[in-house]
Amino acid sequence: MTRAVYPGSFDPMTNGHLDLIRRVAPLFDEIVVAVLNNPDKRPLFTADERVALMAEVLRPWQNVRVDAFSGLLVDYVRTIGADVILRGLRSGADLDAEMPMALMNAHLFPEAVTLFVPTSPAWSFVSSSLVKQVAAGGGPLDDLVPPAVASALVAKHAPPGRA
Repeated sequence: MTRAVYPGSFDPMTNGHLDLIRRVAPLFDEIVVAVLNNPDKRPLFTADERVALMAEVLRPWQNVRVDAFSGLLVDYVRTIGADVILRGLRSGADLDAEMPMALMNAHLFPEAVTLFVPTSPAWSFVSSSLVKQVAAGGGPLDDLVPPAVASALVAKHAPPGRA
């Protein structure tokens, strides 16, 4: 069985993340979308909220499941018996940031391979950070994130008592 892990903070999940999953899902027996629970960061959504949103969005894919993890990615990959670590690349800057992590992961756990997947051009400008800025400013979200995520973002940014 070929199991891949697609790790990230996914705060929030974007259509770029979804597009990557859609394109690579047929290549693996199972993909685990692994939501990083990093206590040093202050995410907009809790890890549980991110897992629940993504599980709803990813329901159509029988071979994709969502989980949360903390600590070293390679420890998680080893624990669940994964063979591949998936990473999306939007630009050369992403590659510059991802390559040292991939090399360290290979050093710590050589049995797993990092697979870089280029983002579809349609999503190359979309990031979770930019989506949060658009949401905070009341901008349109429908072409940036799945509908369930758009609703959750609107609710997070609604004035108190109006969510």
